[in-house]
Amino acid sequence: MIAVADGVGAWAQKERGHAALWSRLILHFWSLALEDIGDVEAGITKSINDDKNQVLSPFTANLQTAYSQTVAATAPPTEIFGTTTASGAALIAEPSTSQLTLHVTQLGDSVVLVLRPSKPVNEALLYKTEEQWHWFDCPRQLGTNSPDTPAENAVTERVSVQEGDIIVAISDGVSDNLWIHEVVENVYNSVIKHNSVLGNSESSRGAEAMQEVANELVRAARVIAEDPFAESPFMERAVEEGLPTEGGKLDDISVVVGMVRRT
Repeated sequence: MIAVADGVGAWAQKERGHAALWSRLILHFWSLALEDIGDVEAGITKSINDDKNQVLSPFTANLQTAYSQTVAATAPPTEIFGTTTASGAALIAEPSTSQLTLHVTQLGDSVVLVLRPSKPVNEALLYKTEEQWHWFDCPRQLGTNSPDTPAENAVTERVSVQEGDIIVAISDGVSDNLWIHEVVENVYNSVIKHNSVLGNSESSRGAEAMQEVANELVRAARVIAEDPFAESPFMERAVEEGLPTEGGKLDDISVVVGMVRRT
């Protein structure tokens, strides 16, 4: 599994606010829940509210479990306030067909991409999640005073993948500063540059190469974020909302990159 949870930074200004802790707890409990995923074909019926049952994908259900555990862990007497987005992808080999399937769960405005480097760069993007917002610069989020829950608002989709495909999870610190085609080109070119290592399943340097692929994307996003005169997706959306904005957006920048391989 790879995932990004982007805590809402405004909580740092609030007493007992700690969005980073909310982000870490959500992913901690989500990863633990996914270790016991069970039958991914069957779905899970969970009683989310007293007055109704909902049939959820196991991945959405496990995010709901992680959310509930985080709420409990941050309740009084601890009482830590915060909110976070959550986007993740889990790779499953379907037992009946041996097909590799990526189960992608999305809540908020982080982004998960699937790239196939064996295709030309303009055809390499196989899949992209759709961001979720309440309104401009206010994503769906899990936590204090938010109406959003995984059971009601998370979206889980299946993507067929093959060995060598690249999975990228990014926070909006990337997608607010680089257009998606720039993200794709950056990752694609980095993977090609490190292909001698990444193409060798016996190499012990694969993890190092993937780390460098992620680092190169972080550096590209940071250049725009720190440029007060750059054109950026955030600037473009702000102008569409009638807000006078110029340059990149300073924000947390998180990138997780993985390559599909059988073990």
